Amino acid sequence: MQDSYDNRENERLDSDSNTYETKTVKKKNRFSFLINILLFILTFFTTTIAGVGWLNNDPYQLENFNLGITYSVLMLLVISTHEFGHYFAARLHRIDVTLPYYIPFPFLFLNPFGTMGAVIKMRTRMQTKKSLFDIGVAGPIAGWVTSMVILVIGYMTLPSIDYLYKIHPEYQSTGIITTGLTFGNNLVFLFFEKIFSLKHGVFIPPMNEIYHYPFLCVGWFGLLITSLNMMPVGQLDGGHISYAMFGNKSKYVGYTVFYLLVFFGILGILPLLNIKLDIGSLNWLVWAILIFFVIKIKHPPICYDMDEPLGLARTAIGWFAYFIFIVSFCPIPISEL
Repeated sequence: MQDSYDNRENERLDSDSNTYETKTVKKKNRFSFLINILLFILTFFTTTIAGVGWLNNDPYQLENFNLGITYSVLMLLVISTHEFGHYFAARLHRIDVTLPYYIPFPFLFLNPFGTMGAVIKMRTRMQTKKSLFDIGVAGPIAGWVTSMVILVIGYMTLPSIDYLYKIHPEYQSTGIITTGLTFGNNLVFLFFEKIFSLKHGVFIPPMNEIYHYPFLCVGWFGLLITSLNMMPVGQLDGGHISYAMFGNKSKYVGYTVFYLLVFFGILGILPLLNIKLDIGSLNWLVWAILIFFVIKIKHPPICYDMDEPLGLARTAIGWFAYFIFIVSFCPIPISEL
């Protein structure tokens, strides 16, 4: 009985300490939201500049700025719904969490999308396996749904081929060229292409031209970042979900994904040797290195009871999340054909 009391007392003291630390953090960072606002504004500018660039206009000419606003608003919408999915799930479980920190990226030659996304920071630890699962799964699902809505609107409002001719006047004489910077296809885009091509007179742009269409470009980007976050490794969103669903066995899933990335990354080297297979990408080798050294393959051990059942509803949502991963995944994300 004495040991039991001591444990409860230590837990109470730890709880009191965490509460005090949380209040202290809040007091010291009363105006920390100003940083979030500043980063949001900067990201709005960098994504707007990127949107201008995607339309083949000079992104650094002030008169072109308004041309990139649609792209910027859609991009921020996808990023925000993803991060606020995490945020509200954390708040629902009474976990202290920051507002999203948006990441502007103004160097278009390094990152033509204008942003590296956003992150939130949890100030207190997750207490249950259900909270780990809910927080991990809420962001990708919210971002994916937003991306799908944007894509549906984009395909339903596709302009005529004249829109592309205004961007590439040379196509009127040469025909549409299907080489150059090309976004990778995935099952979602293949599905939409089949469905909307049935509509009479609708021009479906090829994958090397969709970045000229803000709704299609942002929708594609939203699916890409969702699939990357959903990889069941380490502390990615997919890793949290996998760990909550499979416990310590999730490491086998993580190692399988890691070695597949290495395999397809090595296949991406073959075109440099004049061996063209079109089934690999150097991008995956970069991701494998990032996972191995930074994200890690195995999910770190968690203190709470891993025997806590998730329940049928959460398990079904977990499998749906991996369905999202499969249909959104691009085997070759970006290539130069």
